[in-house]
Amino acid sequence: MIGKARVDSHGKPTSDQESRQHRTSGETPWVGWSDEKLLELRFCDLDLTVERSQITDHIAQLYRELGDRGLLFRPHFWLSNEWFTPDGVPGIAVPFYLAHPRLAQLELAQMLEVEGGTPEWCMRILRHEAGHALENAYGIRRRRDRQAIFGRSTQPYPKFYTPKPYSKSYVLHLDMWYAQSHPDEDFAETFAVWLNPQSLWRERYAGWPALKKLDYMDRLMASLVGARPLVTTKQHVDSLPRLRRTLRKHYEQKRAHYGTPHPTFYDRDLRRIFSFAPEHWANISAVQFLTRIRRDVCREVAAWTGEYQYTIDRVFEDIVTRCREQHLRLAIPEGKATLDVTILLTVQTMNYLHSGHHRVAL
Repeated sequence: MIGKARVDSHGKPTSDQESRQHRTSGETPWVGWSDEKLLELRFCDLDLTVERSQITDHIAQLYRELGDRGLLFRPHFWLSNEWFTPDGVPGIAVPFYLAHPRLAQLELAQMLEVEGGTPEWCMRILRHEAGHALENAYGIRRRRDRQAIFGRSTQPYPKFYTPKPYSKSYVLHLDMWYAQSHPDEDFAETFAVWLNPQSLWRERYAGWPALKKLDYMDRLMASLVGARPLVTTKQHVDSLPRLRRTLRKHYEQKRAHYGTPHPTFYDRDLRRIFSFAPEHWANISAVQFLTRIRRDVCREVAAWTGEYQYTIDRVFEDIVTRCREQHLRLAIPEGKATLDVTILLTVQTMNYLHSGHHRVAL
């Protein structure tokens, strides 16, 4: 019951009571907790704010970039479970794990990467989300010229999209050709490239159809110099204090969203690298070898494909599982095997990417 302290079967305080003690003492009791214990905590019990987070310097940089362009608009920020900008709200939700190093550590353990966890990555996302928030602030989606260039916002958001990696009709900013997922994302990605003081977009996109979008963005933003936003609500949608879900439930759903939909087996390709033939029985097992190279290979494939680290690791796990089921052992030199596994993982990841089941965070 809300407002009533609860104790567990051993008489120890629950997370509700500990959270209230935290607010009184000014400490963060869950910093030293194990991952298992931390996963039982609810979002509303984290007791975090943007103002006391590590992201304030990046927000200040975003504000400087907007100011340098002559724009008066400044999005407001709050903490939630993910990155997002709600429809009609000129503000940005920042994921909880960027508010504290311990939560970033948990995110890494659960998802194998921390989205926005480096300064450069965080700024890329902030510029993107600022594009959404600015559209809300000035009602840009209703403009006919915007609709003619980017398409209509009323187009339904897909659960999945199939990118065209070599298309030059879209800017490249966030990974996975994100601008191709929806007209609103195309606008936000184009704005982010335009806003970045180091993008050199005129040179970078010379000869690309995407340059037309950037030129339009340049003219549109020039028309907004010195203009006050039309929408000024400070609404916080799905802020941490309102979220009652546990971190464990959150990560279960998140992994299900970004994981591969069905296991895929690659017997013919695997038999070029591993074997169950008697002459190879003395060699290291395929599972042991794959475990040894897993981290480096997955990171390299992530760098080449732009795919989510978690998705790549799930594809890799399918390969490990199949090798375990067939009791395979290494059949070629380790150096060549590492290269072949990297190629195999890249191909299977790209097959997944183009299968029409590519999951995106919208």
